[in-house]
Amino acid sequence: MPTPSETFSADRLKTATLALALAGLAAGLVLHLAGQPAAARIAWIAGTVPALAALLLEIVGSIRRGEVGLDVLAALSMSSALLFGETLAACIVALMYSGGTLLENIAEGRARREMHTLLSRVPRFALRHRDGQIDRVALDEIAPGDRLLIPQGDVVPVDGTVLSPGAFLDTSALTGESLPQRRAMGGEALSGATNAGEPFDMLATRRAGESTYAGIVRLVEAAQRSKAPMARLADRWSLGFLLVAVAIAAAAWWSAADPVRAVAVLVIATPCPLILAVPVALVAGLSRAAHYGVLVKGAKPLEAMARARSLVLDKTGTLTDGRPRITRIESAGPVTEEELLRLAASLDQVSKHPVAQAVVEAAKSRGIALATPSEARESPGEGVAGTVEGRSVRVGGFSYVHAALEAPGAGPEAPGAGAVVVAVAVDGAAAGHLVMADPLRAGAGAALQALRSEGIARIVLATGDRPDVAARVTDGLGLDAVHAELTPDEKVALVLSERGAGATMMVGDGVNDAPALAAADIGVAMGARGAGASAEAADVVLLVDRIEPLVAGIAIARAARRIALQSVMAGIGLSVIGMIAAALGYLEPVEGALLQEVIDVAVILNALRALRIAPPGVPQEVT
Repeated sequence: MPTPSETFSADRLKTATLALALAGLAAGLVLHLAGQPAAARIAWIAGTVPALAALLLEIVGSIRRGEVGLDVLAALSMSSALLFGETLAACIVALMYSGGTLLENIAEGRARREMHTLLSRVPRFALRHRDGQIDRVALDEIAPGDRLLIPQGDVVPVDGTVLSPGAFLDTSALTGESLPQRRAMGGEALSGATNAGEPFDMLATRRAGESTYAGIVRLVEAAQRSKAPMARLADRWSLGFLLVAVAIAAAAWWSAADPVRAVAVLVIATPCPLILAVPVALVAGLSRAAHYGVLVKGAKPLEAMARARSLVLDKTGTLTDGRPRITRIESAGPVTEEELLRLAASLDQVSKHPVAQAVVEAAKSRGIALATPSEARESPGEGVAGTVEGRSVRVGGFSYVHAALEAPGAGPEAPGAGAVVVAVAVDGAAAGHLVMADPLRAGAGAALQALRSEGIARIVLATGDRPDVAARVTDGLGLDAVHAELTPDEKVALVLSERGAGATMMVGDGVNDAPALAAADIGVAMGARGAGASAEAADVVLLVDRIEPLVAGIAIARAARRIALQSVMAGIGLSVIGMIAAALGYLEPVEGALLQEVIDVAVILNALRALRIAPPGVPQEVT
């Protein structure tokens, strides 16, 4: 993958060659009209040589990679025109070719970013206990055995074990577990997890370069290096067209003993319908997809989306929302369900725990007015006790709440796989429970059916969550397979194995999904709340945290590719007719170049129809 500076340099070079070709053509025409044909020819040569030189360098690089593309035919056209004195035709071809390649480069570079977010998420410094003080040290200075302080909200810098009485870690980006996990003293704390509770101490057990998060970064880089490159649609047509054009040019030269006829054939043969129509249609498709909330990082991923047949989905943040929500309220006494939620949420306002914040959000979403608590006391990771409007309230885990009651109550009935139970006591008596889970997104099932109607033949779930949770969430969705408790490298292996069913698309949002996104033919990241690592490793980013826009994205990709193919076939057909006319002596090189321009305009106008693609079943744009 080119660096941003390399991409910028390439863009500047292509822009410069286009500008020189345009300037040379214009200057030559002015000089020719002024009655200075010799000077005009020099201007046209000056406009052609830079484009030809840049083209020859690209051809050398392509040959080293074992590739033969459209560049060879364009080079033959320009060099033969210069050789036989058809300098105006050569300059026209140089202008057309440099303009087309610049346009294609813009398509390739659209929305392409490097892995800066992934790398920036890795902490650069950590807080280390040393000689009774806390020092801020660089990550590379941390050694196994160091005692570290992890503030609330910080990312765990290296793998280690918890030294404090307990810690609450958000591991959703690493494992797919949607709810924060409690780690007791001596429990494992993985690098890349986020401290969702109070500050805690941990003992480093690995150096930064050997830790879990660093391993995921290496997996992403390895997957990107090993990923099979997607051939340009234009290049898949190039070799056959090259052979046909050279054969017609050779036949024209041999039959008429006139090399100018061969030049005319090659000028018309310069495959600008391939060079121009394909990137125009695909860039238009990229723009259209963006209107529907689908950011595609270039023309190659858009082409690949059009060929996708297999879909691998992560669960957390993709099929589910990735945040705990109240699925059931159980009142165990005289307190009503609404009052139970109001008292619990009022007290939970003092806590920063993700579950407590979810309770508060649930109450507010129902329009419940919350009271201001007093005398609140929080036991980190366990619960909160305090007073709400003169009533003693206790909210938290079942054992925390019921241990303080004289008559402990029973737990909720069948809370369900992956559910979290929040117990509530009021005035010293068990008042009920709030059952929380990460439910299936509304409309997810319909979206999967729509994806199948767009040609996705196989849909598979790949999650790091537990099998029972995965089974509960996917029940009734009609998935072809469900794989649970997968590590990042196991997700990569699954994606590679799915390639047998066709081009494979992977959808995910966590750091643990990044290697699989990089390895897939098309990686799709949930961009609104997803991890930066997944967005950087992916080829496509959904700008809203729903999979419905992916349906529109695939439909647009297929329509754009279809329009590009129509333009290519029509353009090549007209070019072949023009080549035959030139071979028979009916067209001079300059006339052939102008005819090719007319063909180019026609196919570009057809390619621009991609700007009006309207995905079926998608009523409005997502902005």
